Amino acid sequence: MSAETIDLNSVVTLVVHHKVRCEALPSYEAWLRRTVAAARRQPGHLGVNVIRPDGEGAMFTTVVRFARAGQLQAWIDSRERAELVAEVLPLLEEGDHPLIHNDAEFWFTPEHGNVRQPPKWKQALLTYLVISPLTMVIPPLWGPAFERFPVLAGVVPSNLLVTLCIVLPVVYLIMPWVTRRCAGWLNAN
Repeated sequence: MSAETIDLNSVVTLVVHHKVRCEALPSYEAWLRRTVAAARRQPGHLGVNVIRPDGEGAMFTTVVRFARAGQLQAWIDSRERAELVAEVLPLLEEGDHPLIHNDAEFWFTPEHGNVRQPPKWKQALLTYLVISPLTMVIPPLWGPAFERFPVLAGVVPSNLLVTLCIVLPVVYLIMPWVTRRCAGWLNAN
């Protein structure tokens, strides 16, 4: 699926938390590689990120994005995923915990259900701080292309191209990374 055909408003995310038994870590890693490969083969798959434990504990968080809710639901309901989940359950301390989010709410959804969402002003400030520098950097990068191809320099085509070059990295790369790095501030009282 190309970037031009993705409706960013319909992107959905499956987040799975697994607390792995310490003695089962090598088996879990092997299972995880097979599961990630299986998810990548699914229609509408947009990417997988695995957040491995840092330091103590063995809590893995896997984030899987799909272009549409129906495509994600097909993966969740698939026989292949059911077999993979059944295979991993003996390796886990607390079972399989999948959560589905649309991408906009996922940015600021706390990792653990007992923590509330950050205040809206913090969400707005962080989003502003991420998008503002991009709005200053991306348009000049397109300058040479706009000079060479004047048809792209029109108000509509240039705005569409610049916006696409800002939105895609923000949604898929920057905001997920920034919200993880700023989690302490976002969730502080």
